Amino acid sequence: MASQNFDMIVIGAGPGGYVAAIRAAQLGLKVVCIERENLGGICLNWGCIPTKALLRSSEVFHLMHRAKDFGLSVEKAGFDLDAVVKRSRGVAAQMEGGIKHLFKKNKVTSIMGEARITGKGKVSVKTDKGTEELTAKNIVVATGARARELPGLEADGDLVWTYRHALTPKRMPKKLLVIGSGAIGIEFASFYNTLGADTTVVEVMDRVLPVEDKDISAFAKKQFEKQGMKIMEKAMVKQLDRAKGKVTAHVEVGGKVEKMEFDTVISAVGIVGNVEGLGLEELGVKIDRTHVITDEYCQTGVEGVYAIGDIAGAPWLAHKASHEGVMVAEKIAGQHVHPIKPGSIAGCTYCHPQVASVGMTEAKAKEAGHEVKVGKFPFIGNGKAVALGEPEGLVKTVFDAKTGELLGAHMVGAEVTELIQGYVVGRQLETTEEDLMHTVFPHPTLSEMMHESVLEAYGRAIHI
Repeated sequence: MASQNFDMIVIGAGPGGYVAAIRAAQLGLKVVCIERENLGGICLNWGCIPTKALLRSSEVFHLMHRAKDFGLSVEKAGFDLDAVVKRSRGVAAQMEGGIKHLFKKNKVTSIMGEARITGKGKVSVKTDKGTEELTAKNIVVATGARARELPGLEADGDLVWTYRHALTPKRMPKKLLVIGSGAIGIEFASFYNTLGADTTVVEVMDRVLPVEDKDISAFAKKQFEKQGMKIMEKAMVKQLDRAKGKVTAHVEVGGKVEKMEFDTVISAVGIVGNVEGLGLEELGVKIDRTHVITDEYCQTGVEGVYAIGDIAGAPWLAHKASHEGVMVAEKIAGQHVHPIKPGSIAGCTYCHPQVASVGMTEAKAKEAGHEVKVGKFPFIGNGKAVALGEPEGLVKTVFDAKTGELLGAHMVGAEVTELIQGYVVGRQLETTEEDLMHTVFPHPTLSEMMHESVLEAYGRAIHI
């Protein structure tokens, strides 16, 4: 079969790959995008999007129980787990359809199959119909990552689940153990706990949401415990004994091993890159602990081969992958591009309450040698938060005391995943405390707390 020639071949159609393909096509390149499973990848089908749909259902359910606080009445609030899951899958399907439309609109060729790089500028794709040979000067690897499985804690889909099983549950867990309190673990803990599962979270680090600022982690933990979650920090699940309908977890905490019984375990202990079977090593691409080593422009060191998104390492975030996709497409098209600054990429966690942050934590800023000024403002001092019935939260800002540079911003509370972008824009524009102080924030909004947090760092807050 004659090989087809393209300007750019993209392997993987997740938020990195599909965005890279579309941007390159917009710039006049002839592009093909290869995907072995679903357009939109994990993010759209088994990650960011369907989890947000589930969490929205649990949020509404939580509010139904609080109806009385708002002067409303709800008769017998209940839920149908199958219907909740069905809505979530419908949202994912709608988004996948959207990408098909975008590919068509932008004239991106799409092939469903398994890709392997067979030589310089050569890719072989196994499809239902056989094998297709493709050639291109540029190859972008965007194959993403999958859940890490620890020995003895492997998922079986019955008693022990990965995020995939947790998104399409066969039953409602009664007694749930979540291993790992990063974004994935804590979001599922939040969802199932709100629906009534007796939930325990085990975290090996010294605090939940370990990448977040210490004050935010502590505040979130207090809220989770108030909601009935059991949080075990500096703890490790050593083994799982599986029996019919139950799992006995051996949890080591403070040098002692506790045995605890559950009917369901969700493992969320990180990810590993999908680097196998692509022919990368044979090509000379360097891989370190399942992640491809790249420079700041996502170049692998092998001419014409780029790697973007989760496979190229932290931060493992869809929006980082998309931005890298655009940057690589523009670089290949001959445009002048800027490398991405990891410190200007926000992280968002959609548990209840929400958590969001950008830049350095207070501890990291001090470690880096900055003398800092820190401002904090509580949700309880904000009229909109109180009116919404969401008075539990905190906004924290960290500035360089000498230059006024905004080093980091950290939030916990209602809708903070939407608010954080204000600080992200600020960092991108290299704003100082003075710029932020002189900005007029609309009233009544939650965003006013961002202003007050800045003012508080300099002893000028009004409402605290």
